Amino acid sequence: MKQPLTFDVHEKNVPKQVIDQALAETKYTPYWLDTAQRPAATSGLHGHIETDLLVVGGGYTGLWTALQAKERDPQRDVVLIEGQRIGWAASGRNGGFCEYSLVHGESNGENHLPEENVRLTELGMQNLAEFRETVSRYTMDVDLETAGALVVATEPHQVAWLGDDEGFLDAEATRRLINSSDFLAGARDYDGTMLVNPAKLAWELARVCRELGVHIYEYTQAKELVDESGQLKVLTADGQIVAGQIALATNVFPSLLKRHRLFTLPIYDYALMTEPLTASQREAIGWDEMIGLSDLNNRFHYARPTIDENGGFRILWGGYDAIYHYGGDIRSDYDYRQETFDKLVAHFYGTFPQLEGIKFSHAWGGAIDTCSRFFSFFDVSHQGRVAYSAGYTGLGVGATRFGAKVLLDLLSGEETELTQLEIVKKKPIPFPPEPAAWAGVQVMMRHMIRADHNEGKRSLLLRTMDKIGMGFDS
Repeated sequence: MKQPLTFDVHEKNVPKQVIDQALAETKYTPYWLDTAQRPAATSGLHGHIETDLLVVGGGYTGLWTALQAKERDPQRDVVLIEGQRIGWAASGRNGGFCEYSLVHGESNGENHLPEENVRLTELGMQNLAEFRETVSRYTMDVDLETAGALVVATEPHQVAWLGDDEGFLDAEATRRLINSSDFLAGARDYDGTMLVNPAKLAWELARVCRELGVHIYEYTQAKELVDESGQLKVLTADGQIVAGQIALATNVFPSLLKRHRLFTLPIYDYALMTEPLTASQREAIGWDEMIGLSDLNNRFHYARPTIDENGGFRILWGGYDAIYHYGGDIRSDYDYRQETFDKLVAHFYGTFPQLEGIKFSHAWGGAIDTCSRFFSFFDVSHQGRVAYSAGYTGLGVGATRFGAKVLLDLLSGEETELTQLEIVKKKPIPFPPEPAAWAGVQVMMRHMIRADHNEGKRSLLLRTMDKIGMGFDS
C-alpha cells in the first residue's frame, strides 16, 4: 500500500541519488525575490527627522498601516522604516495564499473566540473584498488569482473532516482538479482564498505608499524606543525619529517593547519551486486551474501554481517541517536546511510520481511569527500613542491588512467596533522562557506527529493544551 504524504523520506522509497539530482542546480534563495523586477533599494535614514506617524517594519503589516493611514488622512505625515529591504523577510518568502480567516481557521476561532467567531468570519470576508478592491483601484501588479483553493484528505479518517456541503469532492472529482492517487477526497473553497505573488504584493504596496506621500527608508533599523518627557523617539544606527504616534510592525523580529517578546516564537518554514513543467507534465498532473492546495495533516503541505516571467507553469511545494531553534534566534543560516529540502523533494515525488525527475530551481526557508493561539494579537502603550501587532502564524498575507486597520483605530483613541473585539482586547498565552520553550515545542511536535500516525487522534497532552488555549492544532 502506498504510504501517505506525511511519512519520512526513507518511507517514500525515493533514493537519495534521485533527490540529489533534483536539487543539483537549485538556487538556495527565495524564488519570488530572485528576479530583475525587484525594485532597487532606497537609501537609509541619516540624521534626525520628525513625523506624525512612524511605522516600524516594511513587511505587509507596516505597509498596509502606512497606506491606510494616508487614505484616512492625506495630510498626515507618515514615515516607514525597514531594517533591510522591503519584503525581504516573511512578506517575500511565503506561499502567497491570501485567505479570509483572521483566526487560523473556523475551528481554531471557535476554540478561542466562540462568541465572535461568526462576526470575525464576516470581517475576514469583508477584508478580502477590500483587498481585491485596493489592488484594482491602484492597478497593483501582484499576479492576483481568484480561483480559490483545494483542501485534500490524504488518509481515510480525514475524509469526514471535509464535511458534506456543496464544496465536497469525492476522490475522482478531486483528482480531476489535481491528479494524485494520494488524494482521497477534497473540499473546494471558491471565495475564501486568493493567490498572489507575495514579493510583488510588498513592492506594490510600497509603490502605492510612496505615491500617497509616505516617506520610506530602507536599511534603517530601529534600535530603541524612548520616551523623553512625553516626546516619543525611535533611535536608529545613524539618527533618530521623533513621532507623534508609532505603529510597531516588526512581527517575527524582537519588539521594541520587551513585554511582547514572550508572545511569539520564530518557527522556520521551507519551500521549493519547480522548474517550468512541460506540456506533457502539465497534462499528467491536470492542474489546469490556478488554485491553491493543502492537506489536513498536522504537518501539512501546501502547494500552488505560478506563471513565471517567461510564461512557464511552475509549482511551489512547501510546509511539513516547522523548525524552532533553541533560544528563538533569527539567523540567515537557518533559511537553509538540507534535511527538509530532501524531505520536500521526496514527498513531492511521492505525491506526484508522474512528475518524478523534474528539478527544482529554488529552495528557501524563513521565519514565521507564531503565537500560542495561532492568530494576531494587539497592544497599546505610552498613553495610546504606540500600537503593536504580531502573531499572524502563516496567515499574514490577508490578515495583516485587517491588523493595520486595527492599529490605526487603536491609535485614533476612538472606540470602534474593531477596538472592542475580543481578538483585539484579549492576549494569547505567552510562551515560557528557555529552556522550557524549546523543550515544550519538541514535546508538542512529537505528539502532533503521533496524532498524524494515529488517525488524527489527539493525545491527552494535546487535548489539555487545546483547553488552556495553546492548541498546536495547525
